[in-house]
Amino acid sequence: MASAFLHPFAKPTKSDFITLVRGQGAVVYDDRGNEYVDGMASLWYCAVGHGRSDIADAIGRQARTLAAYSTFDPFTNAPAEQLAEVLVDIAPMADSRVFFTSSGSEAVDTAMKLSRLAHIQAGHPERTLIISRQRGYHGTAYGGTSAQGIAPNREGYAPYVGDVVQVPADDVEALASLMSERASTIAAVLVEPIQGAGGVFPPSEGYLESVRRLCDQHGAHLIYDEVISGFGRLGHWFAAHRYGVRPDMVTFAKAVTSGYQPLGGESEGDHLTPIPQLVGAIGRHVQKIGDHLERNGKSQFVDEFESAACRRTIEDSIDQLHDSWSESLDGGGSERLAYQATQSSVVRRVEVENGLGAVATAPPVSLGARQGVGGLVGVGLDVTTEVVAAQGVRDVFVTRENDGVSGAVHGIVLA
Repeated sequence: MASAFLHPFAKPTKSDFITLVRGQGAVVYDDRGNEYVDGMASLWYCAVGHGRSDIADAIGRQARTLAAYSTFDPFTNAPAEQLAEVLVDIAPMADSRVFFTSSGSEAVDTAMKLSRLAHIQAGHPERTLIISRQRGYHGTAYGGTSAQGIAPNREGYAPYVGDVVQVPADDVEALASLMSERASTIAAVLVEPIQGAGGVFPPSEGYLESVRRLCDQHGAHLIYDEVISGFGRLGHWFAAHRYGVRPDMVTFAKAVTSGYQPLGGESEGDHLTPIPQLVGAIGRHVQKIGDHLERNGKSQFVDEFESAACRRTIEDSIDQLHDSWSESLDGGGSERLAYQATQSSVVRRVEVENGLGAVATAPPVSLGARQGVGGLVGVGLDVTTEVVAAQGVRDVFVTRENDGVSGAVHGIVLA
């Protein structure tokens, strides 16, 4: 009999789930005593590992002081302000500002809304078109669902948000053609710098540079969805740093807290093309939300009672990581942490490659293509079981696809 709990991405009638009870580092355990290497880092997010008592203690300390409170005008709190400063310091855009949400899905929808709003504030309300890519994943809210490039994730939810269209992934000519046709109405191009849930596809050579050029040419915002790729996953703070191509806006979530608290957000710099008024538009956006709240009580796209404990957790964790690495590394805080992220990503990638080599020699497993960057890897597997047991890799979570399995390793635990 199915439980009262409806699981995401599962048949409502399914009843046989693996019950996890604890985790430590990169390993999780079920209620039967089995242990599994967390090849997914849960859902791409647990970069610092499971069972971190230091983070749990930080959350507890903050919860006993002030667990959460609205940051609507006129209120703020020190952890939120301090975390924003930390994120600004590592952002890929100069002089950026941060808008917090509670998830990556909300962050994507917020970025889409702010892009359109910025064009309205600049006197161009006709600029509403948002272009995304096939294979792209942008969350489960309606904006992100409309921008989805993974067809099964869209099925049954139409009609979608208007004026949101997809082009073939990595096809610069298709993107250029559409932007030329809709030059006067385009608001933004939304991309994952490296596509995650769609199959772990790094960008083709020169693709991101071409997208940046086209956005500059047509006066569109370039939005990077870095919910998966941010915070050391590719060996850099963000994929924008890894590929050296500057976005106008970045969405983030997941590894910003490693899942210990729900948090997402969106940041943008002062160099937005062509709308430098976006910072002012954000203020007006928040005021509009405030007006809506007075009339209707609640809004979906605002930092609803965001946890102060979450902000404190990240601040404490960064301080602790900073202290633990400072004895062996020289340089400033952000540079030191970025260096460590790079080294950790390389080490974990080697470990995973070695483990996959062991799996490849343990029948009935057959490895297919492997692709990815740093701690973000996609592997094709040809097996008939949902859990692969093999020498060198105790157990690896995999996802079933038709008669085979794909995606054995997605987001490596980095710490």
